[in-house]
Amino acid sequence: QVQLVESGGGLVQPGGSLRLSCAASGSIFEIYTMGWYRQAPGKQREVVARITNGGRINYGDSVKGRFTISRNNTKNWVYLQMNSLKPEDTAVYYCNAYVRPSVFNQADDYWGQGTQVTVSS
Repeated sequence: QVQLVESGGGLVQPGGSLRLSCAASGSIFEIYTMGWYRQAPGKQREVVARITNGGRINYGDSVKGRFTISRNNTKNWVYLQMNSLKPEDTAVYYCNAYVRPSVFNQADDYWGQGTQVTVSS
């Protein structure tokens, strides 16, 4: 089984910064894409940022220029540096990874439990 554990959420004032971290552990043969999604109350889950194991990155339009995703392939970690935070960034942030658990299994999507980010004065 594959586990994703997020950390780093919390309450921050508008204009502030937070850094989210996510560690993947368990049965892992290879991790392809890792990323972050978010879901605000009453809204659909949306992509925030994703990074492939080759380092290709894409961001959601609303976070471009403010958020930065990075990854440590050796330790199976993914990070999200969030700067210039706005109240509309308030949401539960979920870590996602597309993982092949073993050479005998196909890759599948795995999700963390989510971490709350609240941007408010």
